[in-house]
Amino acid sequence: MRRRNFVFGPLAVAAMGTVHARQSGKLYRIAVVHPSHPVATLTETSFSPGVRALFTELGRLGYVEGKNILIERYSGEGRAVHYPDLARDVVRSNPDVIIAIGNELVLDFKATTTTIPIVGSFFAPLENGVVSSLARPGGNITGVSISVGVDVIEKRVQLLQQMVPQATRFWILQSRANRDRWQTEQRESARMHGVTYVGLPLNRPINEAEYRRVFAALAQDDAGGVLVADELEHITNRKLIVELAEKSRLPAIYPLKLFVESGGLMSYGADQLEHSRGLAHITDQILKGAKPGDVPVLQPTKYELALNLKTVKVLGLNVPPELLSTADDVIE
Repeated sequence: MRRRNFVFGPLAVAAMGTVHARQSGKLYRIAVVHPSHPVATLTETSFSPGVRALFTELGRLGYVEGKNILIERYSGEGRAVHYPDLARDVVRSNPDVIIAIGNELVLDFKATTTTIPIVGSFFAPLENGVVSSLARPGGNITGVSISVGVDVIEKRVQLLQQMVPQATRFWILQSRANRDRWQTEQRESARMHGVTYVGLPLNRPINEAEYRRVFAALAQDDAGGVLVADELEHITNRKLIVELAEKSRLPAIYPLKLFVESGGLMSYGADQLEHSRGLAHITDQILKGAKPGDVPVLQPTKYELALNLKTVKVLGLNVPPELLSTADDVIE
């Protein structure tokens, strides 16, 4: 159902060595909880730049694992039905701070504890009921938002339309729960952009068989492109998604550059390193005594557009010059 592991070893610290571990003598316990990444990847050597950045920034702030912090790592293994049980297990261990990744986990922790500080990574926290205010979240939850609403989805639609201007039928790769939550906004988005959203949602548990099922069914819907939603299971399964999109000859836009580095066509999303460093800094504030409810939710200040020209060629597409000129990262 889930895995828990304690991994000891030094966190990466700043190269100049100007920041030193705290001398307070207290050993802080931090629970890092991811919905789908294996526990073994939740380290400073992770495949995920965001995970690496989180641990590296904690090191830069003076936290040294085994000296002044103990990291307890947990994974939901992509099985959302068990997230509430996982949340209860973590809360029973009573860490000083819980770093929870993803809306579903954060909401499960919200339902489980009102006292342990939770630093969350989430999408549209106001609309999803994570916090009641970005400036003063209140309660025991604060964190970093991937975006403040559906504006980023609107931008992805526009970018994908630039890449495939003839397409009028798009598929949003998302879970059934995500589709149901955002169906009003998605209908409005389709109306604004003159497109139709087609295709099936993913059912839980989200695994390889489920991805293959929905991609196979998509052949009947004549989709001209795919928008991959901000769901963390997609990151864990990014190589499979990229492979299936390419086999289906479907242009796709992804939420993170990590997908483009894995062969995906294009991505547009918040700077992942900035996001993860924000999680580390908020955790630091709370360990210093700040109350989560008084710490504002951090919002993205930088978004990145990445293109993979190899995939452009494989799919037989032409990149509009204006799209190429605005890209922050181009893989050739």
